[in-house]
Amino acid sequence: MSNVKFNKNTFEKEIGKLTEEMQEKIALFGCPVENIDAEDIELEIFPNRPDLLSYQGFKRSFLAFLGKRTGYKKYQLNKPEKDYEVIVDASVKEVRPYTACAIVRGLKLDDEKIKDIINIQEKLHITLGRKRKKLAIGVYPLEKINLPIHYKALEPDKIRFQPLESPREMSGLEILQRHPTGKEYAFLLAGKVKFPVFMDSKENILSMPPIINSESTGRVTEKTKDVFVECSGFDFLVLEKCLNIIVTTLADMGGKIYQMKVKDKIIPSLETEKMKLSLENTNKILGLELNEKQIKQSLEKMGYNFDKGLVEIPPYRTDILHEIDLIEDIAVGYGYENFVPEIPMIATIGKENPAETVKRKIAEVLIGLGLLEVSNYHLTKKDDLFSKMGINEKEEKGFIELLDSKTDYTVLRKDLTHYIIKIMSENVDSEYPQKIFELGRVFNLENSEIIETERLSVGVSPGNFTDVKQVLDYLGENLGIKFRVVEQKKVDSHFIVGRAGDVFLDDKKIGTIGEIHPKILKNWKVKMPISLFEIELKEIFEKF
Repeated sequence: MSNVKFNKNTFEKEIGKLTEEMQEKIALFGCPVENIDAEDIELEIFPNRPDLLSYQGFKRSFLAFLGKRTGYKKYQLNKPEKDYEVIVDASVKEVRPYTACAIVRGLKLDDEKIKDIINIQEKLHITLGRKRKKLAIGVYPLEKINLPIHYKALEPDKIRFQPLESPREMSGLEILQRHPTGKEYAFLLAGKVKFPVFMDSKENILSMPPIINSESTGRVTEKTKDVFVECSGFDFLVLEKCLNIIVTTLADMGGKIYQMKVKDKIIPSLETEKMKLSLENTNKILGLELNEKQIKQSLEKMGYNFDKGLVEIPPYRTDILHEIDLIEDIAVGYGYENFVPEIPMIATIGKENPAETVKRKIAEVLIGLGLLEVSNYHLTKKDDLFSKMGINEKEEKGFIELLDSKTDYTVLRKDLTHYIIKIMSENVDSEYPQKIFELGRVFNLENSEIIETERLSVGVSPGNFTDVKQVLDYLGENLGIKFRVVEQKKVDSHFIVGRAGDVFLDDKKIGTIGEIHPKILKNWKVKMPISLFEIELKEIFEKF
């Protein structure tokens, strides 16, 4: 969740008076009103709608919801002018490999709009950018920049510029050690031999992403008319969506969007995506009997275009991955207040699933030992599931791959182990020891049939075989069952030989236990030893 504040006077002048009816409509739109005072209105924005984090983005979408400006708002794009280019050097590949950039000209900024720009940056950093881990954003005054721009990585001692809010010039390393923002985000560049920088054609440094802009070339003021916008990170599709959110926000401030050449691409494209929508499926899920005209009206109130079963999705919407996302917006556009509640014509007596009782007991035992429960996606990346775990994908059978996935999460997970290691690899800057567990489903393909099973995985770092076996034994004691561990004859690729075993319940193998091999830790860039076990829960359920 993210709370945003909009100027109350501007809101009432451009959208409408904040009456009780208006506040109710804002809530029905999906943005509960947190507070209203003499100067501001504060709203809660849900994580799936980063396009609403700016006043301009909210105004655009909410006016459509009110029926005042329905449908998709099209933005004019201007082709790149001379030197409107970002030259990406190969040196950034190991640091922050991708960037998406644009130029917006003709802005008329005031103090309120500058605050809006800063707020949208910071809110996107926290939400879409996962506190700058996934992406970082920079906005620069174009009049102080000599085009074209270079994106490269340099040794920290070769980076020298005056960061924002600093009285003097610093090196890359000094910024991380002494500047307040540098110290806060230093972990993002920890262990890197080179740091990324944006430089203009005269080698003036604009910024050191994802940390901070330059004081001389990275401060936007009320005199700024034209800006250069960049997003840097690890997933180009996410960067492009983020750039779309920012440039359309700036366009709604009165700016004109200009494309830039970045490697072999001309961006932003602001291309809409088209997705099929089933009338039958929509009515089945919502329990309604909407016709095509009503669906069209509902979708246009949510900022889409709709024609002959095809929905045109705005380029700044990052949350539409499946037809169900469109159906949810149809419900919002139709109005939850228009749904008529019905009592089902059946009578049942509720009872908790016995398996859930056992899972809750397992969780309680492990939490009592000081472990933290985690929950991960059912989808995973091929690289995480196979190569990082020392598995040859070509030799692996029984995994289930998605068609036309919109992200690099393209396969259903076959185990929980790789996700336990992944969590630890993403938290190397967090306090140790780290003790986590996950109760969840895994998926395998057997004879063309998808088999879903419930599993438990426990990871301890730093930890050895004895540490994690003690957890297993204690769990067995509290469940009233006894696990037996036998040394593995054929050791799994992610375990150390001689420090791995198979877990049995009665005479049936239900899982594995051991210490993670150093080469696997290196693949994940983890420096602390990890021990873990993963077991099937089906046989345990049958004991109760």
